[in-house]
Amino acid sequence: MNILVTGANGFLGKNLIAELRNKGYNDIFEFTRESDFSLLEKYTEECDFVFHLAGVNRPKDENEFMEGNFGFTSKLLSLLKKHNNTAPVLITSSIQAEKDNPYGRSKKAGEDLLFNYYKETDVKVYVYRLPNLFGKWSKPNYNTVVATFCHNVARDIDIQINNPDAELNLCYIDDVLEEFLRALEGTPTIQGDYCKVPITHNIKLGELAELIKSFKENRIHLSIPNMENALTKKLYSTYLSFLPEDKFSYDLKMNCDHRGSFTEFMRTPERGQVSVNVSKPGITKGNHWHHTKNEKFLVVSGEGLIRFRKIDSDEVIEYRVSGEKLQVVDIPTGYTHSIVNVGENDLVTVMWANECFDQEKPDTYFVEV
Repeated sequence: MNILVTGANGFLGKNLIAELRNKGYNDIFEFTRESDFSLLEKYTEECDFVFHLAGVNRPKDENEFMEGNFGFTSKLLSLLKKHNNTAPVLITSSIQAEKDNPYGRSKKAGEDLLFNYYKETDVKVYVYRLPNLFGKWSKPNYNTVVATFCHNVARDIDIQINNPDAELNLCYIDDVLEEFLRALEGTPTIQGDYCKVPITHNIKLGELAELIKSFKENRIHLSIPNMENALTKKLYSTYLSFLPEDKFSYDLKMNCDHRGSFTEFMRTPERGQVSVNVSKPGITKGNHWHHTKNEKFLVVSGEGLIRFRKIDSDEVIEYRVSGEKLQVVDIPTGYTHSIVNVGENDLVTVMWANECFDQEKPDTYFVEV
């Protein structure tokens, strides 16, 4: 299948082309603002489906709105008619098409062209009035306020908020791509005359700003956002895509002594805490028990011996562990326990606890195994 994508270098175009290729669609005609117009003649003759994503949303001259959103669409449809090409056409409009402003009027004019094209030719057309899109590869100060906030917060640049109570309707790029693939397969989500992306999210501008700021603070507190919230999960992925390329990594505080080190990796109020423990050969760590706190130990390198004893018993239980065979050992409550490095190299253990460490209530009682 030959697929024509106009606006191929834009935010939506780049993401769509990448996903089309992921799905095995390799015959893609990419048309951009820089492309020779003569290519459009060839593409409109040979394509089997059209994703018309090209448009103008921030021109220097308001007249460019109508030329880019109406004029180019008119030329595209004329070429398809010329070649008697009945390929379905999907066009991206905007919720702004409902408003009486230069941008909205130009998008509405483009929509009307598509509907008239359908009436004249009976060719399938899919008109999507998209809300505010966000996701990777979007441009700050151009595509979306989400991109601007993510870009600025990641670089310690102030963000401007005129009305924190302003309501935003957001749509994530991956949800758009899933819907567009459904349209490509002939099963779009239709509501009245228009098609729509079924998954959108509402949030106030001030809440959006605070949430994105919290993503930057996560590194300091070693916290992870609540990924059960779909919008938070999508915004966090978007924020990470805006990190400066020299800021992908960040240091952790290593608590080191002659025995090795203990380093907290991440913590969440609802899912507990993950740490990395390094023990030198011959070193024993632990020899304590907990009332409620429970843990999981995973040795990823070296050889160790995990020993348990119920505090009211003399029986010692032993588990030999090694990075050669990854297995998780649960640390039940009421058992004093220790881990000994019985190998010749450092013993590296990933440790999960069901709660974050609280200095005021450590729930840790030292008793030899």
